[in-house]
Amino acid sequence: MGSADIVPGVSGGTVALVLGIYDRLITNISLGARGLKQLLTGDFSTFRETLTEIEWVWLVSLLVGILAAVVALASLIERLLHEQPVRMAALFLGLIIGSIWVAARMIDRFDAVTVAIMLGIGAAMFLLLGLRTDTEVADDALEVVTKSPLAFFLAGAIAICAMILPGISGSFILVMLGMYTEVLGAVNDRDLAPLIAFMVGAVAGLALFSTLLHWLLESYHNWVMAAMVGLMLGSTRVLWAWPNGTNTTTLGAPSGDVLFPVVLTLVGAVLVIGVSQLSRHLAGADPEKVASSVPS
Repeated sequence: MGSADIVPGVSGGTVALVLGIYDRLITNISLGARGLKQLLTGDFSTFRETLTEIEWVWLVSLLVGILAAVVALASLIERLLHEQPVRMAALFLGLIIGSIWVAARMIDRFDAVTVAIMLGIGAAMFLLLGLRTDTEVADDALEVVTKSPLAFFLAGAIAICAMILPGISGSFILVMLGMYTEVLGAVNDRDLAPLIAFMVGAVAGLALFSTLLHWLLESYHNWVMAAMVGLMLGSTRVLWAWPNGTNTTTLGAPSGDVLFPVVLTLVGAVLVIGVSQLSRHLAGADPEKVASSVPS
């Protein structure tokens, strides 16, 4: 999940969906949001009960894995995206295509409303991503803080939601919001006020959004899954390999280096489907894993 969030157009939520832990992740985050609300309102007895419901070992292990991947692989992935933009984009496109197949299988039935949601959100996402042709900031862009703490709060709230939704990374959301260099500037300058505002916004956004998403998954599972498939369909605009990989949302016809990128796309799709099948097989062999992946 940590590696996925580094790439524009790919989200850690996509990985969680493929591995079959998405519902479990949202459930635990939602419990944490409920506990935070109880703590802030002084409901300490219920707060302690909620803390016992959270799968702390599983959740902390997941977070440690995400951080470890970011630290270990961020520079490698960024270098490959810079040096081999077409081939890397083709590989990630294959991963998303495989993820779309996996997510579509989680939809119980394809009625008119489900298909409309999937195609509508897919089209909207495709057009939204096209509003900005470049997905990166210029190398000479100044990393300085010019925005108010409120802007950082809102950016944190929006970006964290993108990180848990399949289809788009939080870093690309920051680029689209014009906040990427602002956040980097705050980090580099150790400017605590905007950083605290950003983190508080992230916590608030995650708490509110996870609660809503948990309820939607329980009440409208088919429609939510259709929306997630739509998000991933729309994100293919960023991952189309030509003309310059994930560096642009401009679309071009395949040219130059074509054969190997196509092979990488197929490999990526097969890899995701294979991992999903293996995950389902392992979960099926252990009834407790199946039970723990269903929201309570």
